[in-house]
Amino acid sequence: MKKFIELPYLGFGIGLRPKHFKDFLDHSPAIDWLEIISENFMFDGSRALYFLDQIRERYRVVPHGVSLSIGSSDDLDWDYLERLKNLVARVNPPWFSDHLCWSQHKGAHMHNLLPLPYTPKVADYVAGRIRMVQDFIGKPFIIENVSSYVEFTGSTMPEWEFLTRVAEKADCGILLDVNNVFVSASNHHFDAHTYFNAVPPERVIQYHVAGHRDKGTFLFDSHDQTIRDEVWSLYRDVIPRFGEVSLLIERDDHIPPLADLVDELNIARQIYENIVSPAISHT
Repeated sequence: MKKFIELPYLGFGIGLRPKHFKDFLDHSPAIDWLEIISENFMFDGSRALYFLDQIRERYRVVPHGVSLSIGSSDDLDWDYLERLKNLVARVNPPWFSDHLCWSQHKGAHMHNLLPLPYTPKVADYVAGRIRMVQDFIGKPFIIENVSSYVEFTGSTMPEWEFLTRVAEKADCGILLDVNNVFVSASNHHFDAHTYFNAVPPERVIQYHVAGHRDKGTFLFDSHDQTIRDEVWSLYRDVIPRFGEVSLLIERDDHIPPLADLVDELNIARQIYENIVSPAISHT
C-alpha cells in the first residue's frame, strides 16, 4: 500500500528500556528496531546516552516523545525542541513521534497525556504546530492517538475524524496505537472497527501494541501487562487495511526479561505473516 511519504518498513521492535541495555550489548537479540523515550536521552554525558551510542550501531532507533504537549495553548518549548533536534541528529531515525494531546498549561507539566476537544478549530491549531515542529526538526513526524478516560462536551466530531484532520492538515503520519483504541472504545462505548475504518491507510506509518489493566468501571492504559487477546485480535483485523506498517511493543512497568518480550514480539510477527503470506501467494 502506497504511503503518503516514502519511509522504510522497520519490521517488529520493542521499546529500549534501561533494564535491557546490557542484554542488547551482550546478546544482540533478534529484534528489528528499537524505540526510545526521547526525554530519557536528551542530556549529554548521561549513562543512557553512553549505552545508546553503542546500541544504535546495531539497531535502527526511533525517538518517541511524551512531553511535547503539541495541543497546549502554551507556546512551543524551543529549548526542548533544540534538545530533541540534537537527539534526532544523533540517531538519524526515519521519523520521530509524539502524542496527540496536551500535558502542559502555563508552564506547569501535568505528567499525563490529556485528550483535546475534538473540533475543527483545535485540529487546525494542532496541525499548524505540528508543521512548525516537523520543519524545525527536519524529519517526518508521526502523531499517536492517546487513550482517554474523559471527553469534552464541546467536541463536535469523533476522535477518528479529529486525528485524520490533524494528520492531513499537518501533512504528517499517524502512529496508530491499537491498544489505545481498544481502551478508549471500551471507556467511551464506541466500536473500535469504526475508528480503524475511518483512518486513512496511507497515513499510518507505525503501530503500538501494549498491555492494559481492567479497573472494573474503566480500562487503564498501564503498559505493564502482557497484551490481551482482544488487542491481538484487533491487530489481526487491521493488517489487511493498513498494509506494511512497522510495529512496536510498549512495556514501561513490571518489565519482564528481554526474552519474554521477544516471545511476545514473535506473536505479532507470526500474526502478520499468517495474514500476509497467504495473500501474497494468491496474487
